[in-house]
Amino acid sequence: MDQDQIKKGTTTVGLVCKDGVVLAADSRAAMGNLIANKTIKKVLPITDRILLTIAGAAGDGQMLVRFLANEMKSYEITKKKKPSIKACASLLSQILFSGRMSFIPYYVQLILAGYDDKGPSLITLDAGGSIIEDDYASTGSGSPVAYGVLQDAYKKGLSLDEGIKLAARAVSTAIQRDVFTGEEVNVYTVTEKGIKQAPAEKIKA
Repeated sequence: MDQDQIKKGTTTVGLVCKDGVVLAADSRAAMGNLIANKTIKKVLPITDRILLTIAGAAGDGQMLVRFLANEMKSYEITKKKKPSIKACASLLSQILFSGRMSFIPYYVQLILAGYDDKGPSLITLDAGGSIIEDDYASTGSGSPVAYGVLQDAYKKGLSLDEGIKLAARAVSTAIQRDVFTGEEVNVYTVTEKGIKQAPAEKIKA
C-alpha cells in the first residue's frame, strides 16, 4: 500500500507532574478516509514504570513496543536493576536511526515517559531517532490543537489529578478539531508505585 494511503492521524499527549507523569491518547485508527478501528491502544507499557505513546503507522509502533519491552526485560535480568528512562530512550533512538540508515524508516512519532530513580521524566523521539526531553509534549495530526491547550494551561508542579484533567482536555479538544483524532480518550499515570489507567468516568467528567 502507498504510504500516502496510510494516514498517521492521532493525538497523544504527555506531561510531567509533581509525583509522576500523565500520558493520554485518542483511540481512532484511520486509513485514508476510512476509520479502520475505534478502540486501538496508543499508550503501551514497556516496563512496569515506563510507557510509550504511538503516533504514526500502528504496525511500526506496535513492533517497536514489543522489541523494546523484551530488551528492557533482558536489561533488568542482566543488570539486576530497573532500566532508566534515558537508557530506554537511547536504545530506541538507535533503533529508529538504524531504520533511517537502512532506508526502511519507522513512520512514528513517540513519547517515552515514566518514573525511575531520578523521578518522573518525558522524552519525545521522531523517525530519525532524535531525543528531546521536555515537561510536556504532543504528537500526531491533532498535536497543534493539543499544544495550544498545553501551552496555555501547563505549569510546573501540577498534581496528578490536575495533570489528568489537562491531558484529557488537550486530547478532547483535538478530537473536536482534527478529523483523524477520535473516539475515546485514554489516560494513564506513572508514579513510583507503577502504572494506572484513569477511570473512564473521571475522564468523561
